[in-house]
Amino acid sequence: MTDFSFLLFQMLSTDTEGGLFDFNATLPLMALQFFALTVLLNLIFYKPVINVLDERDEYIRNSLTTASASLLKADELTKKYENQLAESRKKAQSIIKVAQEQAQEAVSIKIKDAQLNAEKLISEAYEQLSIQKENALKTLETQVDTLSDLIKLKLLND
Repeated sequence: MTDFSFLLFQMLSTDTEGGLFDFNATLPLMALQFFALTVLLNLIFYKPVINVLDERDEYIRNSLTTASASLLKADELTKKYENQLAESRKKAQSIIKVAQEQAQEAVSIKIKDAQLNAEKLISEAYEQLSIQKENALKTLETQVDTLSDLIKLKLLND
């Protein structure tokens, strides 16, 4: 109980020093020490870290700017090459169309020539057959005449 009474005595006494809110010369000294430490930390630690962060941010911004510029350039090149490709396809299609038309013309000319040659061969064959027919008829006529003469002779001689 003596300890309890001692504590109670200290709490009730008004001449207590060094309490929780003791305002003497240590308070301004602590405030000065806090501000000095803040300035020191700002100079030694925070400014270099902030500089590194700013440099990193600037590097990222520059990289993004460069990347977006490269992307725009790539888009322009893509459009340019797509246009060139479309033009090349159109030219190729027109060349193919012209080549097909020329080939069709050449084929039709060859077909006409072949038809003319076939007609010519047919007419020549018809003429030769006509000549052979006439020759055959002439020889048959002469043979018929000779045979009829022979038949007459035999009939008359008998």
